[in-house]
Amino acid sequence: MVNTVDTTAGAPEGTAPPRPGYGQLLRTPGVWTFLLPGFAARQPFAMLTIGIVLLVQHTTGSYGSAGIVAAVTGVSMALFAPQNGKLADRFGQRAVLVPGVLLHAASVTALTVLALAGAPLWALFVAAVPTGASVPQVGPMVRARWAAVLGSSDERARLLPTAAAFESVTDEFTFVIGPVLATALCTGVHPAAGLIAEGVLTLAGGLLFAARRGTQPKPAGRRTAGSERAGGSTGSAGARVSALSVPGVRVLAVVFLGIGSVFGGMQVSLTAFAEEIGNPGANGLLYGVFAAGNMLAGIACGAVAWKIGPRRRLIAGYAGLTLAASGLWAVHSVPVLAGLGLLVGLFIAPALISGYTLIEPLVPAGARTEAFTWLTGSVALGQAGAVTAAGQLADAHGASAGFVVPLVGTALALITLVALRSRLTPKASGRVAARGMGHRVPVAVD
Repeated sequence: MVNTVDTTAGAPEGTAPPRPGYGQLLRTPGVWTFLLPGFAARQPFAMLTIGIVLLVQHTTGSYGSAGIVAAVTGVSMALFAPQNGKLADRFGQRAVLVPGVLLHAASVTALTVLALAGAPLWALFVAAVPTGASVPQVGPMVRARWAAVLGSSDERARLLPTAAAFESVTDEFTFVIGPVLATALCTGVHPAAGLIAEGVLTLAGGLLFAARRGTQPKPAGRRTAGSERAGGSTGSAGARVSALSVPGVRVLAVVFLGIGSVFGGMQVSLTAFAEEIGNPGANGLLYGVFAAGNMLAGIACGAVAWKIGPRRRLIAGYAGLTLAASGLWAVHSVPVLAGLGLLVGLFIAPALISGYTLIEPLVPAGARTEAFTWLTGSVALGQAGAVTAAGQLADAHGASAGFVVPLVGTALALITLVALRSRLTPKASGRVAARGMGHRVPVAVD
C-alpha cells in the first residue's frame, strides 16, 4: 500500500524540504492556545489509579481490594470514554468537557470520603463507576485538535507523525510527574492527598482547556461533505461514521490492551515491591524511571525521519516491549529493576505513537476523537485488568508474581497484532499531492 504526499511544499523547486521536526510543529499558528491548557488538564490523569491504589490499600490493608476498586474505575472509563469521544465529535468538546469535569470532581470526593470512612467494598465500587466514567478525555481531544489544524493542508499534514510523537512525549511526561506527585502526597502528607489533588487539578485544568474554543474541531453536525479532507470523508453529507466500524480501529483497540497491562501491572507491582523492601518512597522513583524511558523514546521517535511505515514500527515496538517485560518477574534489586523498567518504557512510546499515527489515514475526520478515545479506553481497560490481576498475585505470591502480568498482556497483544496486521492498511490511497509539475512522490504506509 502506497500513499503519496507533498514532500516539497514550501521548498524551492529542486531542493529538499526541511524534515518535519518539533520546532516546525510548534510554530504552527494557533497550537499553543490548546497545548498549554491541554497539558494542565491531562496532568491529573496519571495520578488517578495510583491515588486510588494507595488510598484503598491504606484503608483496607489489601492490594487486591485496592486493585479491584482501581479496576472498576478503569473499566468504567474504558466503557464510557468512546461515548464521550463520540459526543465530543458530534456536539463539540466544550459541551462534553465542562459537565464531565464537574461530575468527576464530585465523584472523586465521594470515593475519598467513603474510603476514609471505612465503607464496605461494594460502596467503593459504586463510587468508582462515575469516577471512571467522568474522566475527561483531554489527550484524545488534543490529538483531534492537532488533526484538525494539521489536516487543513498537505504541507502541514507531513507533521502529523511528529504531532503523534509530541503527544506521546507529553503523555509520558505526565506519567513521570503524576505518579511521583501522587505517591509523595499520599506518603508524605495524607493517604487521601493524592486523590484529592487529582480531583482539584482535573476540575481546574479541564475548565481552562474547555475555555479554548477557537481550536476545537467543528462538531460533526456542522460539517458539510465538502469540508472533509480526501481520505477522511464520511462519504455523504451529514453522514456520521462510528470509529469502531473501521476494522483497523478494532484491531488497535485490542492491541492497546497490552499497553494498558504494562501500565497497570507496573503500578501495582512496583508499589508492592517497594513495600516488600521496606522503602515505600522508592515506588515513585521506580515508576518515574519507567515513565522517563517512555518519554525519552517518544522524543527520539519524533526526531527521526522514519523510512518504514507505522504498521511495521508498531509490530517492532511490541516485539521489543514483550522481550523487555519478560525479565521483570525475576528481578529483586532496585537498580536492576530501575534499569529494566527504563528499557520497558523505551519500547512503549514507539508502539503508542505508531498506533495513534495510524488513526489519521484510517478514520474519517468526524470520528477521530471517538477513535482516539477507543484507544485511550483500551489502555484504561487493560490497565484495569492488570491492576486487578497484579494485585491478587502480589497479595498471594509477592511482587515478583505481579510482574508476570505485563509479560502476558504484551505477548497476547503481539500475537493479535501479527495475525491481524492486514486490517491496519487504509482502504483508500489517501492524499495525492504534486511535487513540482505533475510529479508524484510515493511514501510507504506499511
